[in-house]
Amino acid sequence: MPTVRIIRDECTSCTSCWETCPEVFEEDPGDGKSRITEAFSTSGNPGEGKVSAELLACAQDAADSCPVEIITVEE
Repeated sequence: MPTVRIIRDECTSCTSCWETCPEVFEEDPGDGKSRITEAFSTSGNPGEGKVSAELLACAQDAADSCPVEIITVEE
């Protein structure tokens, strides 16, 4: 399964990732930064998750839309 990571400390809360791929990304109500949705987060880490192959393109589109380039997707 592909791994998605967010460097949350550098998130600018621009909304692009969770608007592009809301299945994988969402706004953390505690700090306003991007996080991986609970369905895909791993080990309780809001900055890392595993996604299905079906969501790979969506997650990559979100990573590509990030203006500060803090999202990575690894197959």
